[in-house]
Amino acid sequence: MIAVETATLADAETLSAFAEASFVDTFGHIYDPADLAAFLADWNPPDRLAAQIADPDWTIALVRDAQRAILGFVKLGPIDFELPAGQPHDGATELHQLYVGEAAKGTGVAAALIEWGIAWARERASILYLSVFGENHRAQAFYRRYGFVDVGRNAFRVGNHIDEDRIWRLDL
Repeated sequence: MIAVETATLADAETLSAFAEASFVDTFGHIYDPADLAAFLADWNPPDRLAAQIADPDWTIALVRDAQRAILGFVKLGPIDFELPAGQPHDGATELHQLYVGEAAKGTGVAAALIEWGIAWARERASILYLSVFGENHRAQAFYRRYGFVDVGRNAFRVGNHIDEDRIWRLDL
């Protein structure tokens, strides 16, 4: 049984460092170092995470190991990207991030986090959206297993580099 817990304000600093390391481990090789540095400087600083943790419209949940180190997290909150034409915004929320550290991939941590996130979203919304890197086929297969469907594209900027992300939707 994998225990999922809600993040607290005391987690903001550690969570910020984990998120940055996870992003760099997974995607850092794609970007020019200056673009990556510019993106990371503004992306998930501890003060922003603390504000989201304190805001009832947001939630962040964590899975930890026996030494209390973060193995993965999921973050949900208001939609912050433009939805494709015809996609409803009312009654919707967004899964902003689901990151699992390399050592925890394939251990059930991601499944525990997505199930927790879907349950949280069901209490608040009728639609759950997410944006996933267009070339991250492993993540796309994972979301497909949970019933998400691809509904369009999203431009995701990292410095001067623009990736094509895919927007996925789950009717709750």
